[in-house]
Amino acid sequence: MINRKSIWILTLFSLILVLSVYYITMPSEFLETASKNVDNSKQTKEVTSTKENEIISTLKVENEEERNAKITELQTILTKKDATSEEKNNAYEELKTINILKGKEEEISTKIKDELKLENFVKIKDDQVRVVVIKENQDAKLATDIMNLVQSNFDSKMYISIKFQK
Repeated sequence: MINRKSIWILTLFSLILVLSVYYITMPSEFLETASKNVDNSKQTKEVTSTKENEIISTLKVENEEERNAKITELQTILTKKDATSEEKNNAYEELKTINILKGKEEEISTKIKDELKLENFVKIKDDQVRVVVIKENQDAKLATDIMNLVQSNFDSKMYISIKFQK
């Protein structure tokens, strides 16, 4: 039986491994784009795109780390011998809910990207939906379109917040 200490060590090791791979692969992408001879406007566009992707990537990584920590905690409850069946059922239901929300977030994010052509990040918590959109200008019509698009994915009323990020 795996104890808590071992689970934490494995979790931290896997996190360090993933981050190491991420940081090792990042510089090579920047070196390749820097070595190409392109005009200044295209370079500015690439830098802006990279900045946009960094913001979205950071939000996604933070969300994924938080979610993975919760999943690990719930899986620990499921594997405990001394946990009651009610605790195990609650942990299992919460795991199902987390997976459903993850799928819903990806679905909404894909719709926003496909229909509105915007880089975005979506996070659902309880009855709240947080959307971060990469766009310089704050546009009320665009915000309304995003809210309608998000709300169309739910049966009940959701509280939707939209943040425009430069």
